[in-house]
Amino acid sequence: MHRFKDLEIWKKSRVFCSSVYDITSRFPETEKFGLTNQLRRAAVSIPSNIAEGSSRNSNKDFSRFLQITLGSAYEIETQLLISLDLKFIDQAELDALLKDLESIVKMTSKFKSTLK
Repeated sequence: MHRFKDLEIWKKSRVFCSSVYDITSRFPETEKFGLTNQLRRAAVSIPSNIAEGSSRNSNKDFSRFLQITLGSAYEIETQLLISLDLKFIDQAELDALLKDLESIVKMTSKFKSTLK
């Protein structure tokens, strides 16, 4: 078992989640149940799956939750690109979010590889 609160990927993903909430708070009201909801749910999923996976009794189970975390990250990347296409965010905001997300993906992938 791992102490999720000590994991840097969990800490970074919490900060990233807050960034997603901040950005989406400026989306049009018509997107409340669209991209805003999708992005927020996927962003919350990242630290949540890290925390849940850390409670599992085997590295194999934890690894499965980290794989779900990676899926959520790629879902967010797609949704952010769509948000740019729709002009809900600008290129600078996208670049900053994707830089943070890429860091989380790399850290998660590397950590996942140590669990085998």
